[in-house]
Amino acid sequence: MMIQTFIHYFLHFGMPLIIAYTFFRNDYKRVYLILLATILVDLDHLLATPIFSPNRCSINFHPLHTYYAMVVYGCLLFLPKPYKIIGLGLLLHMLTDSNDCVMTYLNRP
Repeated sequence: MMIQTFIHYFLHFGMPLIIAYTFFRNDYKRVYLILLATILVDLDHLLATPIFSPNRCSINFHPLHTYYAMVVYGCLLFLPKPYKIIGLGLLLHMLTDSNDCVMTYLNRP
């Protein structure tokens, strides 16, 4: 479980820095902040009861974590900055949460 938590938070905080620095080196600090801001998509967790459940997969459970929302996030990639960066951050967030779902289900008895 500890490795899952490490991977989850690395993908939320470390990977955006790597992406920002690798692909947007001239403006990496601003891009990194935009990528971090996409974590606010988790505000839709406040609509759930209970708000946090360690064994719940957020993908297709919370409104901003649905496949429909992910299509919209993908479309943002075709718009100019900063929308492109927001779309990238949101898709990275969904990938992170998907990875968390897989790891959670693999660790179930």
